[in-house]
Amino acid sequence: MTAVLALLLGVAALTAHTLVNAGRWLRRPAERPAPVTEPLAVLLPLRDEAARVTPCLRALLAQRGVPRLRVVVLDDGSTDGTADVVRAVAGDDPRVTLLDGVAPPPGWLGKPHACWQLATRADPAATALVFVDADVVLAPDAVAAAVTELRAARVTLLSPYPRILVATAADRLVQPLLQWLWLTFLPLRAMERSRRPSLAAAGGQFLVVDRAGYDAAGGHAVVAGKVLEDVELARAVKRAGGRIALADGSRLAACRMYEDWPQLRDGYSKSLWATFGNPVAAAAVVALLLLLYTAPPLLAVVALAAGAPAVAAAACAAYLLGVAGRAVSARATGGRWWPDALAHPVSVVVLGWLTLRSYHLRKRRRLSWRGRPVT
Repeated sequence: MTAVLALLLGVAALTAHTLVNAGRWLRRPAERPAPVTEPLAVLLPLRDEAARVTPCLRALLAQRGVPRLRVVVLDDGSTDGTADVVRAVAGDDPRVTLLDGVAPPPGWLGKPHACWQLATRADPAATALVFVDADVVLAPDAVAAAVTELRAARVTLLSPYPRILVATAADRLVQPLLQWLWLTFLPLRAMERSRRPSLAAAGGQFLVVDRAGYDAAGGHAVVAGKVLEDVELARAVKRAGGRIALADGSRLAACRMYEDWPQLRDGYSKSLWATFGNPVAAAAVVALLLLLYTAPPLLAVVALAAGAPAVAAAACAAYLLGVAGRAVSARATGGRWWPDALAHPVSVVVLGWLTLRSYHLRKRRRLSWRGRPVT
């Protein structure tokens, strides 16, 4: 009984932290900001995105309150006619510049190299850079709102996390864990105030950075070979003396990251090993998550079968508190919470399997993404 009560208290403390983060410390950019008069560059890296770049680019061209907006698009060796789609959508709009990317040199991965090319070839007058992925569709005031929040928060880098669209059962099991993990385990206000590079988080789908701070940190050149280039860029900003912040961008942007289970599986597998680093640390974290969030419902069933109703009640309470934490994070970030949160123990099991798969494939040098190896 003592062990189950300790489990209950642990889950309760983490759920309380989720509630405080979501309700008090999570930044929420204004939906209708004042116009932004500073020159801005929106940077869009593309590799084989012909099927989904159209809504992204149309949304960028429909931005309001940013009269000095410029959009720089880089075709990163696409073979599916991505550049032709960009030309068709942009037409003769003078705000759009389409660049031909070059293959990444040794030591570089594709995404950071594409972002680096964009940043170095953007208008030198731009005082803020906005990185957007092709699977992101922005609301009309998103860029203005994000840049306004960047300046109001007095940070160098702001990551307004988009609303993640889910369609399949796999989406609903795995995708909400992204927001849940950082709302549950990351002290948001301490992250903003701390100078420790290890205390950092960011999402590369929609990222806003002060141009001078980006250059001072070394830009994407200092994260050339990093799989999690967004998090590593945030750490580089901190090392250079800048500050970072996370924000709820669910009202500003929507993102459908993966179309099906193979894409989702491979997308997480390519990067989870980099999230945890040391395999021993990864094993410890996964074991803790399984203990806190998957063990309680199993313990409740076993205790009921063994005729121990008090133990079963405590274990059931731990399970429900875990579900509550998942629901809080989903509601705070525009996600779907019912009935998906009830399957939270299964989500944690899938995350554990994906982590194991990530290390397994990396050990055998079989990780790749978009036709390029991931080391």
